[in-house]
Amino acid sequence: MSAEIGGRNGPQGKLSRWLRGRRPKEAADTGSREALLLAAAGAGLPLAPAAHPAPGYRCSCDRVGCPTPARHPVSFAWQTQSTTDRAQIERWARHQPQANFITATGMVHDVLDVPVEAGAEALENLLAAGVEVGPVARSDDGRMLFFTLTRGTPEDEDEWWPCELDCHPETADEHPGMRWHCRGSYVLVPPARLPGDDGQQVRWLRGPEHPLPDPLTLLESLTDACARHVGAEPQHDVASAWPLRH
Repeated sequence: MSAEIGGRNGPQGKLSRWLRGRRPKEAADTGSREALLLAAAGAGLPLAPAAHPAPGYRCSCDRVGCPTPARHPVSFAWQTQSTTDRAQIERWARHQPQANFITATGMVHDVLDVPVEAGAEALENLLAAGVEVGPVARSDDGRMLFFTLTRGTPEDEDEWWPCELDCHPETADEHPGMRWHCRGSYVLVPPARLPGDDGQQVRWLRGPEHPLPDPLTLLESLTDACARHVGAEPQHDVASAWPLRH
């Protein structure tokens, strides 16, 4: 169900094909939308319906000038609505065939969200070093998402960290370009469609069948790569607006 970056051609060759916008053979056979959503839920990622693209780079929601079109939940109650219940996700997927889905972070998992160039470099280095990376998604608007175990304590809300841009929950140090999605945040979960006429998507590079790692095992490689790449490319204003508070 996932597009795996390893294999006999090595990580660098296949990852380069992704970054050039050419989808490898593995990615073309990703199965149905519903099956992918159920696989994510089966891995423990709580899901809720999200908006979807509308013609003219617009959002399916009724908000005029939506700042994050097709990237936000449809319900203000998305944190309590998010679920891994198979029957509920099947109902949502069948009754809302165009909807994207978000996964709420800080319950079971966090997401380390980095610029795609930094993520690609870090991913190659981590795989080459034999590190258990876990699920990784690529958003065609220039971000790479590394799914990890949460560093919060869901049984004690007082110890959860809020999500902030460019943050590291354990220190006051800033890590430019990185977003640590934890309590109160969300990301789009593959498969998801982004606005525009060029078919941009959020898709798995490594699927949810890979166990969630501790984020600290990835953090050094990701922050080092971010430090090298931030400022080399213009940042995307739309992506920087995640999450839209509902």
